[in-house]
Amino acid sequence: MARSIAAISPARVDSVGGLARWLAHPTYQQLKRFEPWLRIVVPAMLAAFLAALAYVSVVQVSTSRTEAVSDAAGDIDVLAALAATDLKRPDPAFATVRERLAAIVPHHALRHGRYVLVSDEGGVVVASMPPGLAPGVQLVDVLGPTQPLTTFAERAGVMQITVPGNIPSIATVRTLDHGLGQLAVVQPITGVLAVWRAKTTSFLMLVGAAALVLAGIGTAYFWQAWRAGHADALCDRVRHRLDLALSRGRCGLWDWDISRGTIYWSDSMYELLGYERQSEFLSFGDVNRLVHPEDGNLYVLADQLAAQEATNVDHAFRIRAANGDWVWLRARAELVRDGENRDPHLVGITIDITEQRRLAQETARADARLRDAIEAISEAFVLWDADNRLVMCNSKFMALHGLVHDDVRAGLAYDSLAGRLTPPVVQNRLDADGASGGACSYEALLPDARWLQVNERRTKDGGYVSVGTDITQLKRQEENLLDSERRLTAMIADLKRSRQTLELQAQQLADLAERYLEQKAEAESANRAKSEFLAKMSHELRTPLNAILGFSEIMEAGIFGALGSEKYTGYCRDIRRSGEYLLGLIADILDMAELEEGRVRMDRQTLMLDDVVDEALSEVRALALSRNLNMEADALPGTTIHADRRAMAKILHHLLSNAIKYTPEGGRVAVRARRVGEAVNLYVEDSGVGIPKDALPKLARPFELVNLDASKPSEGSGLGLAIARSLAELHGGGLRIRSCEGTGTIVLVHLPTRARTGFEIVQSALA
Repeated sequence: MARSIAAISPARVDSVGGLARWLAHPTYQQLKRFEPWLRIVVPAMLAAFLAALAYVSVVQVSTSRTEAVSDAAGDIDVLAALAATDLKRPDPAFATVRERLAAIVPHHALRHGRYVLVSDEGGVVVASMPPGLAPGVQLVDVLGPTQPLTTFAERAGVMQITVPGNIPSIATVRTLDHGLGQLAVVQPITGVLAVWRAKTTSFLMLVGAAALVLAGIGTAYFWQAWRAGHADALCDRVRHRLDLALSRGRCGLWDWDISRGTIYWSDSMYELLGYERQSEFLSFGDVNRLVHPEDGNLYVLADQLAAQEATNVDHAFRIRAANGDWVWLRARAELVRDGENRDPHLVGITIDITEQRRLAQETARADARLRDAIEAISEAFVLWDADNRLVMCNSKFMALHGLVHDDVRAGLAYDSLAGRLTPPVVQNRLDADGASGGACSYEALLPDARWLQVNERRTKDGGYVSVGTDITQLKRQEENLLDSERRLTAMIADLKRSRQTLELQAQQLADLAERYLEQKAEAESANRAKSEFLAKMSHELRTPLNAILGFSEIMEAGIFGALGSEKYTGYCRDIRRSGEYLLGLIADILDMAELEEGRVRMDRQTLMLDDVVDEALSEVRALALSRNLNMEADALPGTTIHADRRAMAKILHHLLSNAIKYTPEGGRVAVRARRVGEAVNLYVEDSGVGIPKDALPKLARPFELVNLDASKPSEGSGLGLAIARSLAELHGGGLRIRSCEGTGTIVLVHLPTRARTGFEIVQSALA
């Protein structure tokens, strides 16, 4: 009996991937836990070993070079001492110094470029080994004039010198007697290091080969680790997609270990039933208690599987969900044996068929409702199958032909019923379209003087449906329709006359439109004349205003003497302030006129946004300090915009001036910048009196003034916001205002950070 319940592991198997990890070998799980540490330790060990190998190589090469030079210096010193000792003893067997030197110095002592020189008492080289070196040349010239060997001889020992020809060498000198001067033994450094270079090359090749092998091993390790990680990631993606497919498909995965009596459910199974996972596996009894008692028993199924009476399962049953409802499931599973002990497992999938069951019930109810609806309609209805056998008909059809329920039954052939059907007296075919599947319509006059319109249509299975509608009343209305047609003909004639009247009115409207266009052109001409007049007047007024401002400043400063009274100084100050105000007003009017005429040209260049903001703040800082206002700036340092410097200064000057004007003492005025895609938003904020909601639509229009402070009248021309808005739009941006009375105002200036193409400008204009 497969009714034993195994112990439940506390570990969570949260998906199909979790089941796979549960089935994997334990060694693999341990290796996977240590793998992150191995990925750190292995490269660290390789790097440390390579670094140690490199250090040892450098030390070895340096030490061996030093030893090679030291050994050569010792050999030279010994050779010079022996040769000098022999030359100091007179030997009548040799006629010349060359012969005696050749006998003293063995040939094997002159390897790797080493040579011996002997000079007379005058310092001239008289003998050498190998023979023929520097005959008749001063020994000092051979060794170099800067070396101390010829001066100190034995006391100098063995030294490194540079002989003529810029050749580094090691040499030593010994003093002789009996008519000889000095003996010098010299060897170039290249000869000294010849053996060392050969050994070093072999050593470095060996070290390089070892490093290459280690690098190859490390590369193979990392490549294998990458492949393993890539394979795990691929498996995880496949498992995730499988879990997602199960969840979206309202399916669940089962794995029933029959010998242990434990059942594994996938997450989609828990989600399907609304349960929360409490442990890795469910016991056999827990699942059996959830199954509806009328839909089978898992104990019986387990016995059949254990006795090998069944190897697969395809069973529909109900199971209780977490909310208490019964969910219909169809389980399809197969008995498999895997593992070392070939334990039987019932592995399969369950599909939620609750919706199918509900649809089947609704279909049955729909069929019943359809029969009731067919019975309730006022038309005679009959349905024949592809073999011309009766499928169904309603009571109207039976009453039309005088049939009773015993005469009709499902499956009755048409030929058997044709003799009982009432034939029509007259039959008028309305249409017959064979291309539309054999559909046709005709009118039939019955013996009782009733008219029927019969519509017949072929069904997809080859049968046809016939619906007969009583049109007796319609036929009676045909004569009335003929009368209506005559009346309609008369009405059409009236409509033609009305059409002529409408055409005449349309011509009049066309004349009015033409006069409107003429008046519009005159208005535009007048507007241009107004702009030209304002521009000329602005230029004409600037000349006397400049004189007034200049003379008022001279008088106020008392350059040519005191005015005689302090009031005159105040009057001059008032004259200067009024003139400056009037000059600014004229400048605004001139700017507005140029903007309206389209004569403003943008000299765009790449500007640093924080520089532009700082310049604008410096212009109004004195005014803000006079009103005890706190000025703040957050302009995104390093951000650039493509704009006209003069236009940007005007925009910020007008906005900051308005913010300072309507902010009470002790308030705050701030300039902030935020990047939005390929554009920058500049926010000029103040904590002033705010703007009424009904006044916002008027702002940014030329010469529109709004009295924001009841304690003092409105000042200015009403052009500041209009100029700022026009300049922002010329840059391809825009200006928006948000305000709340008593809280403050925020003005947003939207500016692109780069030059726009012609296509982008056209798109913006169309938008």
